Amino acid sequence: MKSFDLVLKGGTIVTPERARPGDIGISDGRIAAVGLPGTLGNAAHVEDVSGLHLLPGLVDPHVHFRDPGYTYKEDWQSGSAAAAMGGVTTVLDMPNTDPAPATAQAFGAKRAIAEAASHVDFGLYGLLDEKSLPHLSALVDEGAAAFKCFMCDTTGDLPSPSDGAILEAFEILAPLGIRTTVHAENASILEYRARRLKQAGRTDAHAHLAARPDVAAVEATHRAISFAEWAGARLHIAHESCAASLPVIRAAKARGVEVTAETCPHYLFFDEADLERQGGHLRINPPIRRRHDAEALWLALRDGTIDLLATDHAPHAPEEKQGEAIWDVARGIVGVETQMRVMLAAVADGRLALCDYVRLASEAPARAFGLYPRKGSLAPGADADIVAVDLSWRGAIDAAMLHSKHAFSAWHGHPAAGRVVDVYLRGQRIVAEGALVGRPGTGRMIRPEMPAPAPRNVDLTLEAETKRASL
Repeated sequence: MKSFDLVLKGGTIVTPERARPGDIGISDGRIAAVGLPGTLGNAAHVEDVSGLHLLPGLVDPHVHFRDPGYTYKEDWQSGSAAAAMGGVTTVLDMPNTDPAPATAQAFGAKRAIAEAASHVDFGLYGLLDEKSLPHLSALVDEGAAAFKCFMCDTTGDLPSPSDGAILEAFEILAPLGIRTTVHAENASILEYRARRLKQAGRTDAHAHLAARPDVAAVEATHRAISFAEWAGARLHIAHESCAASLPVIRAAKARGVEVTAETCPHYLFFDEADLERQGGHLRINPPIRRRHDAEALWLALRDGTIDLLATDHAPHAPEEKQGEAIWDVARGIVGVETQMRVMLAAVADGRLALCDYVRLASEAPARAFGLYPRKGSLAPGADADIVAVDLSWRGAIDAAMLHSKHAFSAWHGHPAAGRVVDVYLRGQRIVAEGALVGRPGTGRMIRPEMPAPAPRNVDLTLEAETKRASL
């Protein structure tokens, strides 16, 4: 009988297809076998996980760990510690840092910071803007997991690229097969409305929503999809919050555009009434919208219009989340450590099946960003990224117990379920009995392995036309 380095014995193994009792054998950091209880044989070490559910480690494709440049808000050690404690074993970090990873040199410097400090495996976004266009191929060579295009204002005040630059970037990235994530809101509409609302004396929490109407999201989503469809580029719609955008995404998928979309727990659980209660604490881009938007997003998760869950973990110092006027409040909330517990509360309430949650939070993000089946899976051959969860636990989020740099969260007091007991990263236990035991620097950078690309209109790209003119 085969011998393993470690066997997790007696748990309930949860995949997107089913939940069943079983044992998991681990060797050399990977899952070597999955079998019925008591069938795996010898192991150097056996952990009895009876009564616990074994989930693949979560893959969060949208976090802001603020490092380098804004480490007073968060850094790689604190952000990745929060991820590990939330059952997240792989993160993709956004590029609005200082400096932004817009060149191979800046990317390498950020990678070195993450490698020295991260508790979990990670990928790094490259920045897509007008200045980074000449560097996109080099960033892919350096291992960029994806690119981020901010189509409007963002933390860090990175300039939004013009439509011409976005289209050229998609033309460059389409034959490389790499995915681009867009923050899809119309910059001109947002700037104009915010200015007019300020002139009118609006300073209340609802003014942030009023400055970012549905049409700004619908227009930008349609525009990004049109550019990606023309070029044959892979596209991802970040933090979808708007019911009116869903038909645009649904129609694009129906005609074969390779577009995926995410939503976040705060758009599922919070609405306008919570803006009244929490005010600027819930200021985030895109904004928290109305109850009918939240309900539409729940339906979109079930019918496949929304592919996956992400957190858009965007921490700030507590004083930055306060201000007499909503315009003075920083935009973003924490979420990487609380996502599993608030979503498992929804599972306990019957709003979502447990297997569907595993698909949305583990398998689907790994597939979208070229990490599957190495990540997001409990099948033999996958990295042994495993979360042992006590589903019987019920309680509420306590901000004081979180591991982000600041003990502050808009989720404080929110119903929660499912205590994270143990977390394994490539077979190494980084959380034991609910306590962080892994060391900074345990995490490794991972590179995407995307399917073969299918670029379109290659004879009409800007590069092709430029060469034709020179000839």
